[in-house]
Amino acid sequence: RSATVSVLYCSSSRKNNQKKMVSKKAKRSMENINSRLQLVIKSGKYSLGQKSALNSLRMNKAKLVIISNNCPAVTKSMLEYYAMLSKSSVLHYNGNNIDLGTACGKTYRAHVMTITEPGDSDILGKI
Repeated sequence: RSATVSVLYCSSSRKNNQKKMVSKKAKRSMENINSRLQLVIKSGKYSLGQKSALNSLRMNKAKLVIISNNCPAVTKSMLEYYAMLSKSSVLHYNGNNIDLGTACGKTYRAHVMTITEPGDSDILGKI
């Protein structure tokens, strides 16, 4: 038996009001990341969006880049490349852009979130 976390999906899409089924361990880690993100939003400095993420990566201000799982491949590889050059960490968020925007307390979608100052959160130490 492997120690990896398995994720089970119900059939096809959310349009038919069918939700994906996720294992308990993956759900707990997702809630853990979401609670840390809320702490960053309350006490730290962050930015949402691809343009601001690239600007902060170019200026070496970004400490962590969070990318949603449905981010376009070209954008994802470009952000990872800039993060490698600026020696920043990259976190691949398990939810889509709607989930990432909701976790940040926004009503809109966000493919990318950049954390410049974590504030009271220990999100940088857990990666």
